[in-house]
Amino acid sequence: MRQSNLFTKTTKNIPKNETSINAQLLIKAGFIHKEMAGVYSFLPLGLKVLNKINNIIREEMNVIGGQEVYLTVLQDKNIWKKTDRWDDKVVDNWFKTKLKNDTELGLGFTHEEPLTAIVRNHVSSYKDLPKYIYQIQTKFRNEIRSKSGIMRCREFLMKDLYSFSRTQEEHNKFYEKSKVAYLKIYKRCGLGDNTYETFASGGVFSKYSHEFQTLTKTGEDTIYVDEKRKIAVNKEVFNDEVLENLGLNKGELKEERAVEVGNIFTLGTKYSELLGLKFTDEKGNKKTVIMGSYGIGPSRVMGTIIELNNDSKGMLWPKEVSPFNVHLVLLNSDEEVVKKVGEEFYNTLQKNGIEVLYDDRQDKSPGEKLADSDLIGIFQRVIISKKTVEKNRFEHKFRNQKDFKLLAEKELLNLIK
Repeated sequence: MRQSNLFTKTTKNIPKNETSINAQLLIKAGFIHKEMAGVYSFLPLGLKVLNKINNIIREEMNVIGGQEVYLTVLQDKNIWKKTDRWDDKVVDNWFKTKLKNDTELGLGFTHEEPLTAIVRNHVSSYKDLPKYIYQIQTKFRNEIRSKSGIMRCREFLMKDLYSFSRTQEEHNKFYEKSKVAYLKIYKRCGLGDNTYETFASGGVFSKYSHEFQTLTKTGEDTIYVDEKRKIAVNKEVFNDEVLENLGLNKGELKEERAVEVGNIFTLGTKYSELLGLKFTDEKGNKKTVIMGSYGIGPSRVMGTIIELNNDSKGMLWPKEVSPFNVHLVLLNSDEEVVKKVGEEFYNTLQKNGIEVLYDDRQDKSPGEKLADSDLIGIFQRVIISKKTVEKNRFEHKFRNQKDFKLLAEKELLNLIK
């Protein structure tokens, strides 16, 4: 990508009511556009990051047997009435609309009911199970407040996986696999050191559900962390009985602020029972399918990454989710010899399959280019200038480090690769 062709530009202007660091920086850098409170459009650079997070999630879900689908946003109220979740007194954040014939529809906020209804058409025998089905799809939730940037939206992307198992034991095995997969996702996204498996309320389905909470001062949740065991307890279930049950010592726990970046639930047979999802076992007996639900908000992960990875100049993207691997910045771009070296190295990077954003802009000063590069926060930066060309070297710097190195082309290419 040539930066001169990029239609978005950096800006110093951000909406007055935008208080979150993640949204402020993403708007200033031209990654997102705020349409209204809790609703954001993803622009080219932002979409590249979001897609990389999606692909990490997709890869790890596939490893544990996930099959990807894409379900509809428009929801038939009759399915939801069967589980008593159409009523606004039960679910208070529905967005609802009507067709021209006055048929009432909902905009999906989750997908347990419609997917269970679909699976019912494909599962009849124990041989058809277990199945693990997921999607990465837009959700709509009519949140009362939305003040955390892309970490709490009214329209947002969500990965929701649903497990369909024959026995509780089979369900439990997959449930534990999903924990491992989630922790891998956060590690790959650069959140691993700050993210904890967190015990939370399990509702009517099980003793606990499990959240994945990332420590940040801007988090909405309070959790109590056991740093040695790498687990935590949400404040909502924090009491002596729970601590005893988990074998935790209250004196060794540290109170922290955190943001929830994922959750997993045992659903039991509630939805399968109400929607008639059954199978015939080996002995010919009818059994009800046991379900689980596993959610991650990719845009929430993206916002959390920024909350943890920024400085006074801008964003610092971890390697696997950086919009590009290299930001190639051409200073003194009016000098023909500098321009020639820049074009040649840009082509070399492309030939080697390296993602590069090439700042070839003619109308920006060196100071403006470097400030934009810091703000955008690509994992590593290479500078070509009159001085570096005279030395037959390239200036290389990792965004999260202060020092830079002057390297010959071959040495630099090996480092980047």
